[in-house]
Formats: sequence, C-alpha cells, structure tokens
Amino acid sequence: MQFSEILGQEHIKNHLTRSANLGRIPHAQLFVGPEGCGTLPLAIAYAQYILCQNQDGENSGSNESCNLKFQKIAHPDLHFVYPTVSTEDVKTKPKSLDFIGDWRQFVLHNPYGGLFDWYSVLGVQNKQGEIRVDDAQEILKSLSLKSYEGGYKIMIVWMADKMNIAASNKLLKLLEEPPEKTVFILITENEEDIIQTIRSRCQVLQFNGLSEKVIADALVSRENIETKLATKIAHQAQGNYNKALHLLKDDSEEFPFEQWFVVWVRAAFKAKGNPAVIADLIQWSEQIAALGRETQKKFLHYCIDIFRQALLLNYETPSLVYMEPTVPNFTIAKFAPFVNGNNINDIFNELSDAMYHIERNGNAKIILTDLSIKLTRLIHKK
Repeated sequence: MQFSEILGQEHIKNHLTRSANLGRIPHAQLFVGPEGCGTLPLAIAYAQYILCQNQDGENSGSNESCNLKFQKIAHPDLHFVYPTVSTEDVKTKPKSLDFIGDWRQFVLHNPYGGLFDWYSVLGVQNKQGEIRVDDAQEILKSLSLKSYEGGYKIMIVWMADKMNIAASNKLLKLLEEPPEKTVFILITENEEDIIQTIRSRCQVLQFNGLSEKVIADALVSRENIETKLATKIAHQAQGNYNKALHLLKDDSEEFPFEQWFVVWVRAAFKAKGNPAVIADLIQWSEQIAALGRETQKKFLHYCIDIFRQALLLNYETPSLVYMEPTVPNFTIAKFAPFVNGNNINDIFNELSDAMYHIERNGNAKIILTDLSIKLTRLIHKK
C-alpha cells in the first residue's frame, strides 16, 4: 500500500517514514483515531515500508517481490489480529486466523472500513465481536518463529479495545519482553477501553478526522463525481471517509436508522397524556430488540448524533449541522425546539446507559422499553 494512496495525515506519514529511515522503530505503537481517518491503511503502509526496506518516503524500491506481496496483504512476516465471532463454519473458539481470507478481502475492498462493516462480513447477528485469549496464543506462536525474510515481524492488532482481559494480559507479557525485531501496531477508536498497563508500554500516535477538502478531493478523483456533490458529502461525513463512501452509495437502506428514530420520537412525543401510545413504543422496542446487538448499539449512537445536531441548531449554530433527514414532514429545524440545555444531558445519559447494558448482554427489549418511557418525559422538559 502506497503512502500516496492514504488520505491526509501527512505529519504522521512523515514521522513514521523518518523514524524508520533512522532505524528508530518503537517495538509497540498505538494508533488512536476515529473511524475512517486511515489508521489501518497507514499501519499497513508503515509495515510495508519496514519489511520491504523501502526508502525515500514511499513503498517502492529494489525489493519489488516484497512490495508485490503487500498488494494482496499476504506478506508472511505481517500478522493481523481483529475481533471475531463464532459462525456456521467456526462454531467454537473463533480466532483471527480462521477468517484471514475474509479479512484480506475486506481490507482490499475498503481499507477505511469500520468495525460495523467488518461485523457485516462476519454476519454477527446477535453476537458481539471480541479478541480472545486464543488470538493471544496465536500471537505468541507466530512471533516465536523466525521471520520469513530475516528482518522484522509485524503484528497489527485492529480494534485493540475489543481484547478481553485474558487476551490483554497475555499481550501485556509480550509487550514487556518483546521478541527481537518485532513491532506491534495496536489500532483503536477508544483508547480508554484498553487497559492502562498496555497503553503505558506503547508510543501513542493521535490521528485526526480528515478535512472536508481532503475527502471531497478524494471523492472527485477516485469516484468520479461532481465537485458540488463531493463537497456536500464531505460535509456530512464529518471527517470519516468510510461514511462518505456509504453516503455516496446510499446503502443505508439496509438499516433505516432515520426512519426508526422518527417513529420513536413521534410516539414518545404523543405519549404524554395518551397512555394508548405506550403500546406503540413497546412495539417499536420489540422491533429494535429483534436486531443484532451491534446494530442496536450503532442505532443508539445515531440517536445521540441527531439529538446533538438538534441542540446545535437550537443554539443557532447551523454551520455545524450536517444531517439532512429525508423522512416526510421531519426536519432538524422542527425537532430542535424540543432539545435544549435542560434535557440534553439526561437524554445523553439514558442513551449511553442503554448502550452500556446492551453491550453487556442485557435484555434489549426491557432496556429499550425503559429508554422509550423515559424519553416521553424528557422530550417535553422545558
């Protein structure tokens, strides 16, 4: 993967190539950044730069056979770990190696893809992805072998915050006493969810979301769309190139979050003084509860975003509002008066608590029904 193919992040590219040229390669690095900012493609490009001994800040040079292996993400000294779930083919003790073919296709198709996209490939249904102790055992096994080309061995741990405690403790021992010429690159969107003892042993690199100009230019050059449309999508993407691609392809119909949200808040608004509407909220809760837990969490994240957008518009900062609902007779402007400083904190806390309990395998129907009833009070709070 070429550094020139990676959008933005120029200062981080320069830092990584300069440190590699000087031979100052930390044994453990933590790439922290939001979805769609390029942490994974940059980690792969950095691994290629090290393993293929490339120079001049780009992945091209005399070792063309090594560079060719990276075109299929199949270099023998490059290893990956990522969240997995049990499936029809892998019924027990799933680990990253069991899904390496799917993983390579996923990365080659869209290296900016997010965790939810990966879970869609796996077909998680009502399960939740995790990096287990079996993955940590595979890391030990892979890194105990001599490198294929006699140089470095690189382990990329994607979404390292999904490691369970057992896996984290095993990885910690490796980070404390790393094998010779071994580089760990941990990638996360939620740094605080990684145990402190691991974070303290890594050099942390903070990635920012991409600028609107970078995303718009990429859409024009790579997707061949008009500048006006590219600029609009880039604004809505909020620094997330993966989201920009989804907006461009308009593939959100699989999970109509917007429609679910509008049905929910309309029922919650009508419920005051009309107990019969509670039945509609219970029915809505049953519908959402029938979805997979990852979809439920993503939907609740979406709810937080749209409440935040309404608050921004209510406080007269329209330049920060990027959502444009398409549901008939629903606009952020009409919804904004019902979201204010007196209720936004409570709404945010209730949505956050619901996500927390769903993530810990609580009964989704009970959690969502409780959330809905609380919203009927909060949305009328002046």
